[in-house]
Amino acid sequence: MENTSTYHLQADELDALFAHLEEQYLVYAPVRIPSGGRYAQTDSVLYRPVHRYEDIEYRERSTYPMKEVLTPITQTLFYFTEDQYQESKPPAKDLLIFGRACDINAIRIQDQIYLLNGGVEDPFYKRVRDRAKFVLMECAQQFEGCFCCSVGANVTDMHAMAFSFGERDAQIEVSDEAFRDYFSQAKPSDYSIRFPEENELKVNYPVIDRMDMANRLKDHPMWREFDDRCIACGSCTVACSTCTCFESTDIVYTQNAHIGERRRTCSSCMVGGFDQMAGGQCFRNKTSEKYRYKILHKVYGHDARFHTGPMCVGCGRCSARCPELISYPATLNKLSRAIEEIQPEEVAHHA
Repeated sequence: MENTSTYHLQADELDALFAHLEEQYLVYAPVRIPSGGRYAQTDSVLYRPVHRYEDIEYRERSTYPMKEVLTPITQTLFYFTEDQYQESKPPAKDLLIFGRACDINAIRIQDQIYLLNGGVEDPFYKRVRDRAKFVLMECAQQFEGCFCCSVGANVTDMHAMAFSFGERDAQIEVSDEAFRDYFSQAKPSDYSIRFPEENELKVNYPVIDRMDMANRLKDHPMWREFDDRCIACGSCTVACSTCTCFESTDIVYTQNAHIGERRRTCSSCMVGGFDQMAGGQCFRNKTSEKYRYKILHKVYGHDARFHTGPMCVGCGRCSARCPELISYPATLNKLSRAIEEIQPEEVAHHA
């Protein structure tokens, strides 16, 4: 990246840096939560405010993605009375969020959905997004299930700084002029931040370039197995870096039915009733239909609207969170093979 400078800071200098940053920013990064995992005596890694370099868990992939800072699983949008409403408070300071290249690239997709979808900007997303800057976390190792290189999400230029982590030190690459003064007394370095160049897991990401191919794939027998395998719990979509489905609920306070708050809560197209209409009609009753919709939306539907490629950054969290051990990359490879099967049939049909 052009116009970058790199510095080498020791532990005491890093703590001083974080104290200085906190004067202007709320700093968020992955933090280890002891015994906070899904099983007894297992940990989780979640995004939380950090105050010291040592707070950051950089050795493992976070359980949930960076998006939970911008769009929490549950958030209050506004409070209301009989004839008035008041928006919830925005962040007290600007946000500085640590994340890997895939996480930062996922924000591009979040931006498309919340800010560019139908020409209407979501004001509750925008008021937070406008105040957020990102710090790249260098990936020094592969995580199980990662395939960012297969979808082109392994490189980003959307960060203000980049950190290469050590036990008691860090190499920091600064690309945003707003942060250079923080390093006026720091020791320069010739280190260059590295991006992943190849994943151990390689995915033949399917390409669907027209509606008739998508319609033909809906009837492919590959989906039937998911009626037995998938329990439609929604864990994959909650952990997904790019999914944005939510529900809005009015919470009415018990003592006065005319006073309450409207909340936006993360939801999932995989959960029963998500597509339910007035009268109880649902579009996708079988689990296989829900799973098929999710996959085809990520592969085809999003790109058909925005023309920017897959709605996926290859972070691997969906597979890691699935209690039934369903592999999203394996599904993608099956879908690619299904496309290869259909294409010769089309040639023969038109011959």
